[in-house]
Amino acid sequence: MHITESTVADGSGPIGWRKSSYSGGAGGDCLEVADGHLSVPVRDSKTPTGPAILFSPDGWSSFVAAVKNGHLTA
Repeated sequence: MHITESTVADGSGPIGWRKSSYSGGAGGDCLEVADGHLSVPVRDSKTPTGPAILFSPDGWSSFVAAVKNGHLTA
């Protein structure tokens, strides 16, 4: 598994993936988050062997709070 500071080239490496509770139920827009790592890997569920973005725990908490508070829109 190749890791840089902010990405994992192959998202199938980290274990413990779960689908985000904010993902749509129709199978289109789905993010997966892997628990139990020093950083928080996030990937597109449609491409599990594609890249994953790595967040710091504080960065992930800030991102989730911004989504919940409506500060990020599509």
